[in-house]
Amino acid sequence: QILSKGELQVSDKERHTQLEQMFRDIATIVADKCVNPETKRPYTVILIERAMKDIHYSVKPHKSTKQQALDVIRQLKETMQIERAHMRLRFLLPAKEGKKLKEKLKPLIKVIENEEFHEQLEIVCLIDPGCFREIDELIRSETKGKGTLEVLSLKDVEEGDEKLE
Repeated sequence: QILSKGELQVSDKERHTQLEQMFRDIATIVADKCVNPETKRPYTVILIERAMKDIHYSVKPHKSTKQQALDVIRQLKETMQIERAHMRLRFLLPAKEGKKLKEKLKPLIKVIENEEFHEQLEIVCLIDPGCFREIDELIRSETKGKGTLEVLSLKDVEEGDEKLE
């Protein structure tokens, strides 16, 4: 009975270490996915960990770290300037569906960086990563496989030193 239905005892130190590791993993995921919206620069893991402690975030051992990281981002938005880093995409749309499809895509796009219209419509833009699946399905269904969607970069961040005037 005990061997088939029993649970393995986990010591207090082991549990504490496991929760600490999950806390660090969550902070790392948040630091990877987010930027400061003013400077477009990434936050450090240590800064995110400190902010998580400030909002008294408690790790849930049975939820995935990625799901918890998305919850942390939502909670941190209330106390600090933090935003998911935008994805840079390129669409190649057939000429006849291009104009109609562009109107449907407009609400999902944050910034259009480049737009060219020759034999097909080409748009390079920044989107919120949460909209990616929706945009992908829209392009597939509207163009019946003729349109293409290319991910240019998973996150749009500024690298390098800050310029002082």
